[in-house]
Parts: sequence; C-alpha cells; structure tokens
Amino acid sequence: MTAVSEPRIDTSHSTPWSVFLIFLRLGLTSFGGPIAHLGYFRTEFVERRKWFDEKTYADLVALCQFLPGPASSQVGIAVGMMRAGYAGAFAAWLGFTAPSAIAMVLFAFGMTAFGDSLGGGWLHGLKVVAVAVVAQAVLGMMRTLTPDRVRATFAVLAAGLVIAIPSALGQIAAIVFGGVAGLLFLHNRQAVDHVTLPLRMSRTAGIVLLAIFFLLLGGLPFVAATFPNQGIAVFEAFYRAGSLVFGGGHVVLPLLQASVVPPGWVTNDAFLAGYGAAQAVPGPLFTFAAYLGAMMGPQPNGWTGAALCLVAIFLPSFLLVIGVLPFWDQLRRHPRAQSILSGVNAAVVGLLLAALYHPVWTAGILNGADFALACGAFLLLFMWQTPPWLVVVLSAIGGAAIAAF
Repeated sequence: MTAVSEPRIDTSHSTPWSVFLIFLRLGLTSFGGPIAHLGYFRTEFVERRKWFDEKTYADLVALCQFLPGPASSQVGIAVGMMRAGYAGAFAAWLGFTAPSAIAMVLFAFGMTAFGDSLGGGWLHGLKVVAVAVVAQAVLGMMRTLTPDRVRATFAVLAAGLVIAIPSALGQIAAIVFGGVAGLLFLHNRQAVDHVTLPLRMSRTAGIVLLAIFFLLLGGLPFVAATFPNQGIAVFEAFYRAGSLVFGGGHVVLPLLQASVVPPGWVTNDAFLAGYGAAQAVPGPLFTFAAYLGAMMGPQPNGWTGAALCLVAIFLPSFLLVIGVLPFWDQLRRHPRAQSILSGVNAAVVGLLLAALYHPVWTAGILNGADFALACGAFLLLFMWQTPPWLVVVLSAIGGAAIAAF
C-alpha cells in the first residue's frame, strides 16, 4: 500500500519586498468583501504557495475574527509578520490597502470637483445601494453569529440600545452589553480544534504592543479634550473606531458616522455616497476612512487627511494582531473567552441592524422608486451573486434615471 504523503509546507522566510508584491496583486484584484478576501488568501497561501496548511490558516483566521478590526486585513498583517517579520507585516498591509485607498481618495476629489455639475441622482443611487449592501451583511451575519434564540435576542437588544443612545457611547455600550451577556448566558461552547501558530516574536514584545494599544485607546480621548486640535480629534475618532469594530468592515459604518457627521466634518450625504462607492473597489472596506479624510471640511483633509485617517483606523489592528499572536494558543482554550466573543459577535449584528435603519435607510429610501431600486440591488447581490462593483454602477445609473423622470 502506498503511503499518502503530507503536503509540503514552505517554511522558508520571505523578503518584505516579495510580500509587498504578492499583497499588491491581491489588493488590485480582491473584490467581494472580507469573506471573499479570506478565500483569495487561502488560495494564494495554502493552495498555491503552501506557506501554511489548512489547520494553521484556519487558526489564523479564527484569531483575527476574535479581535476587533478588519479580519481580512488582520490576516494579511499576520501572514506578513510570520513570513518577513515587522517589515513584512507593514509590507502586506501597504500592498493590500494602497490600491483601494488611492481609488477612494480620487473618488473624493471627483466628488468635490464634479459632484454638483453631474447632478444628484447618481449620488442618491449610491446611497440606495448602501441599503442593499448593509441588508445583505446583516442577513449573512445573522446566519453565522446569531444562530439561536438567545443570541438573536442579544442582537435585538443591542440594536435598541444603539438607537436609544445615538452616539459612539451607545455603540460602545452595546458591545460591552454583548460581552457581559455572553459571559453570563452563553456556556458550554465547544472548543475549536487548533494548532500552534508559527511565530517570529516574543511574549515581551506582545505585552508592549498590547500596552500601547490600551494606552492609546484610553489616553487619546483625554489628549483630544485637553488639547483642542483638529488633527488629534480626527486621529482619536478613527483610532477608536478601528479599536471597537467587531465583525468586519461593514460594522465600522455606524461608529464612523457617529464620529464624523454630527460634528460637521463630513455631510451625511457625502458619507453614504462614499460608503456606496467603497463597495466598487477591491481591497479592505476600511479604506473608506481615506475617503472621509480627504472629504473633510476642516483641515487636515486631502491626501494628508486621508493618510491620517488611514493610519489611525488600521493602527489598532497592527497592535492587536501582533500583540495577541504569542498568547493566542492559551487564550482560545479558555471557555470564558469563547463565551464573551459569542456575545460580542451577537451585539455586532445588532449594531449593523441599527445602522441599516439609521442612517442608511432613512437617508437612502425616500420614496417607492428608491425602495424598488434597493430591492433590485439586493436581488442582484444576494440571489444573483453579481459583482458588487457592477451593482454599484447600475444603482448609480438607476438613481440618475429616477431623478430624470
């Protein structure tokens, strides 16, 4: 009998430049959102390059889903870290993020220069497609994160809390509620089989990075209140959003909207139009932050504002992913950690459900024609599996047609 050989795993190290080029290609071609990105990564790093086996990659994905922040970008940062150290982590993030960030900044400039002259119909079409995109995200997340009555109840209660307290404080309260409720009511969760991740850093370095994360999260609001500077205020708002977003890029919508629209940094119409346009570009949805930074009325804006917001919203991912990696094997064995995470994930569904109502639905659906256009966009996304960029283009055309007639 012929023995079945184990798949060969490439354990050699890579250069930061080679990591950058690999992730740049992924950043230019990875359409479809975070779940699709993880599929692209698996094809590239498990099947094609054999950098990891299936269990190691699954364990890495589990780590990044456990942490707040954009899961696909965090997986990329971790892959770069494991292959080429700290420089590799930065190279992976830069390659994957730069294409969509540049595209979103250029869209912001186009909005500023030509938005009024092109008419408002296409802009409203982008707000309508945001309804379909968020509705699809809510439905998909409900299936995986609230599969039972208890967690579905957590989600609805969290949504009510966010609507009752329409600010960043309400969203933070909903996340805390989910964690406490999970700890109290979600027990006996089956442990996930895991393997030991290949690491290139010490626990001491991990502790230092985690300490920096919490120091910035707790200290930046104090600094922003003590020194009234627009740049500090913007950095604090986007760092907080990047630190508290559980469940993927779509969940950043309510946190950012509560941070940038009420103080008048960006109008609600421009916010939703940019969110709709972000569905049409490859790479991480968090590059929406670059659009907001470029669009801001007060300085810093333009390229400087885009870079500031982009660094602020992704910095927590660097600190958390690289900081937690040395402790992940021990942490995920703990049943209480699993219970807290399950409760937080259920609350995340509630956050997105509340965002679907406000600001997405209230700003996008103004009449029957808007509702019909949103239903059509949802049908294309959910049932026909149409590429998101094409649905965005069709919705913009539909919005212009509705405005013309």
